[in-house]
Parts: sequence; structure tokens; C-alpha cells
Amino acid sequence: METIKIIQAEDLEASFFTSERLSSTAETSDVSSKVAAIIADVRSKKDSAVKEYSAKFDRATPDTLEIPKAELEAAKEELKAQKPELYKALCRSHDLALTFALRQKDSFDNFEMEIAPGLFTGQKTIPIERAGVYVPAGRFPLLSSVVMCITPAKAAGCKEIVLCTPPRENPKNAKAPYADKGIMAAAAICGADKVFACGGAQAIAAMAYGTESIPPCDVIVGPGNKFVAEAKRMIYGHCGIDMIAGPTEVFIIADDSANPAWVAADMLAQAEHDVDAQAVLATPSKALAQKVAEELEKQLAVLPTEQTARESLKRHGKIIITKDLTQACEIANKKAPEHLELALDAGKERDALVEQAHNYGSLFIGHESAEVLGDYAAGLNHTLPTSMAARYTGGLSVRHFLKTVTTLRTQDPKGQGYADSLAAAAVLGDTEGLAGHAQAARIRQ
Repeated sequence: METIKIIQAEDLEASFFTSERLSSTAETSDVSSKVAAIIADVRSKKDSAVKEYSAKFDRATPDTLEIPKAELEAAKEELKAQKPELYKALCRSHDLALTFALRQKDSFDNFEMEIAPGLFTGQKTIPIERAGVYVPAGRFPLLSSVVMCITPAKAAGCKEIVLCTPPRENPKNAKAPYADKGIMAAAAICGADKVFACGGAQAIAAMAYGTESIPPCDVIVGPGNKFVAEAKRMIYGHCGIDMIAGPTEVFIIADDSANPAWVAADMLAQAEHDVDAQAVLATPSKALAQKVAEELEKQLAVLPTEQTARESLKRHGKIIITKDLTQACEIANKKAPEHLELALDAGKERDALVEQAHNYGSLFIGHESAEVLGDYAAGLNHTLPTSMAARYTGGLSVRHFLKTVTTLRTQDPKGQGYADSLAAAAVLGDTEGLAGHAQAARIRQ
């Protein structure tokens, strides 16, 4: 029996276009109450609360929180010597991400224009001062997330970048702060200013409100479990965040020109993340649909993460048979997936879909443009909107670390445009019952 369902487009349930695969209301409420208590503790007891939660949840409880720069550099040099391929891969990922983020920054113009005679309006783009980055360190620490989160903050020009990651036992001194060696090495490669052995919701609270050791940050970014995500939700407003990330998603639009093995591999690359991840193929080709279903079974049989990937495909995976590629793209736009792949040959039909598609976190065009390149080594950021958030936002980028502010200036002799705007402001102030506003305009006439 095949793991994934093949269905007709007209049989798609309304729940497909929701986030119903996420946690239940009861579970969400329980997480919220626990996280609220952690945040309150950290706000009141600061470092001591962080250490208490480390003792409760983490593998180690260091006496101090900040990892010395020398320890980070040592981890980098060890990685370079012992795992040169990994070191080079991280450096390439960082170099491409920095190049892309710097170009993004260039797209934010500073300008001033004379909007009316004597009235000059402008825009300035200013980096935030301190960025906070969170990187989890579970069974497979996310080294690439260090790159994806620190690099755009560096490109933006932030004065200080703080990284928090769960503590690990220090092999030389059990009470000295330490973290996953790969994460420490990546932090050194990317230029983190301060790195703290601090994990979970307590790390988010510490970066939001500050402790004796960890400075308060203006924006906090990075992935994490449901407790980290809930903590980010709760501290939003006090400081900025990137987004609330849910389970990962890929939506592939393909025709008979697609390689079934490649399509299946890209679906499994997402399905292996989490049993709540979602991998979807939409195609007008019944033959391709069947070939991909067969390839999924073949590749699952030898995939080390088979158990998670198979459960993900059973719960949430789908192969959708559409009447044509246009309908496939309409479904994708309604779904607003995190990753959207167009596994099609170059030509007018693919070009038309590129223009038609407008709700996605990142778009991968053509057979060779594997989503995994976006994850790791193409300059794009892999922190992307999930759970249909791509309807209203893009992924993490340099803009999250920049503020676009406005300016107003007048000059002598003041022109008629200035006088006209004062008169309009006075009338609007009177109309809204704000006499002080009206007076502040009329006193200048």
C-alpha cells in the first residue's frame, strides 16, 4: 500500500487550506501557560532563573552564561582541521548569504524629494542596534541557521549580534559555559559578537528583557520548538521578531518533463523534518503522479529518517491531479506554501506560472533548482513563512534588521506647498476636534 494519497483537485478538503495539522487548542493553552511562567521568572530573577531552567531542561548548567571568544575560535579552528569539507561548506553558505543580503540592503534607498514647493519629505533606512539570534541544538544542531540568522544582521549593519543556544557539557570544565561545537564554530565564522549558553523559552525572554549577563535585543530571530515559538509570540511588541514558524512545507508543480526521482527526493527532504511537515505535488499528469508515488516508496526504504518522513507523508502528504498547470498554480496560491517548486522545462508555460504564482516563501524555478540549495548554499535565506503566512510576508532577510523611517524638512523662502499643507492641517485638526493640532498649524501661517 502506497504511503501518500493521490487525489483529484476537486476532492481537496477545505482543511487543506488551513493550519489544522498544528497543535490542538488544549495543547497550545498548556504551552502558553508554561512559557508565560518562564518569561515572568526571567524578567524578575534574570540570570538565576536562566540557570534554574538550564538545570531543569538542559544537558548542562554552567556557572556563567557567556562563552568566551577564545572558545568560539578554538571550535572554528578544530572544525577547519578535523572536518574541512564541513568548514568549507559553512564558509560558502556564509559568503553567498552575505553577498545576497548586501544586495538586498542596496535595494533600500535613502531619498529626499520636494513633494510640494517648500516641503521636503524623505526616507532613511537605519539598522537596529542589537540583534538577538536563537539556534536550537537538538539531535542535529542547525548549523545552517547560524548562517541564515547572523548574516543578514551583519549585512544590515547591526552594532551587536547576540546568539543564544542551549548549553552542552564542557569537556574541560563542567561549570564553564559551552555549546555544540558546530554551532560555536559557525558563530565564529559568521562573526557573532556575544554567544551565550542559554536555551529554550528562557533564552528568548533573556534576549527580550535582558539579564545581568545577556543584553536586551531590539529584534529576535531564529527557529525553535513550540516553547520557543510561543515565547517569541509573547515578547513581540516589546521587541521585534522574524516570524512564528510552523512545520515546514513544500509544494511542487510538475509535468511529464519532471524527473520522478528528483520530485520524490525533494518531497522527502521536507517530510523528514517533522511528522507535521507537509509535502505536496500538483500535476496534470497521472503517469507522473504514479511514478512519484512509486519513487517515494523506493527512496523511503533506504532513507535513515524513514520513520518520520513516512509518517509525515501519511498524515499530510498529497499528490493532486489537476486539469492543467494553471489550476495547479491556483491551488498553490491559495495554499501559500513555504517552498514552491516549478519542476518544468524552460519555456512560455513555465514563464507564465512564474508570473501567476504570488503566494510563497521562496520560489524554485526549473528542474535543477532544488529546494535544498535554498536551505544551504545559494544565498537565499531558509527562514521562511509557513502555515499560509506567505499570503502577507516573505522570509527572514536584511529588512528585519532595518528600520525605514521618514523625515520632513522645510526651507526658506517657504513655498506655496508649505502654506497649503498648513491650511489643510488646520482644517483637519478642527474637524477632528483637536484644537491644539489646528493651532500648531495656524501659528505658523
